[in-house]
Amino acid sequence: MSAGSTWSARLAEQGIKLPEVAKPLAAYVPAVRTGNLVYTAGQLPLVAGQLSVTGKVGVEVTPEVGKTLARVCALNALAAVDSLVGIDSITRVVKVVGFVASAPGFHGQPGVVNGASELFGEVFGEAGTHARSAVGVSELPLNAPVEVELIVEVK
Repeated sequence: MSAGSTWSARLAEQGIKLPEVAKPLAAYVPAVRTGNLVYTAGQLPLVAGQLSVTGKVGVEVTPEVGKTLARVCALNALAAVDSLVGIDSITRVVKVVGFVASAPGFHGQPGVVNGASELFGEVFGEAGTHARSAVGVSELPLNAPVEVELIVEVK
C-alpha cells in the first residue's frame, strides 16, 4: 500500500464494496475487540441476508463454487470488522479459520478456503498473509456450504 493510501481506497480501486454486516443468527455479536485484536464470529456466505447456495461441497456444491462462497464469507467478515473499528484500522490479517460442509470423501477444504485467503492477499498484500485452518465438517448453520472466521490486528 502506498503512503497516504488506505484499505478502503484499495477496496474501491479493486471495485470491491463491503456488504452490510450480517445479522447474528443467535446470541452473539458479529465482532469483538480485545486489545489490538478483533475476532469475528463465523460468517456465512450471506448476500442481502440470504444464502444463494446450500448443501455440501463435493455433492450439491462444486469446490469452485465453494471457493467463491468463501470469498463472500471473507467480505462479510471484513464488514464485521469495519462496523466495529473501521477497515482502515487493520494492520494485518492474523488468522483465518474456514469450515467447509463436506461430502464424505471430500478432501479439498484447503482449496475452498483459498477463496477467503486470496481475497485478503488481494486487499492487504503482505499484511494479508496469515495463519489458517481449513476444516471439513458435517453440517453448518442454515445448510451453508462454508463459514469463515477472521482475526485481525488493529491500530
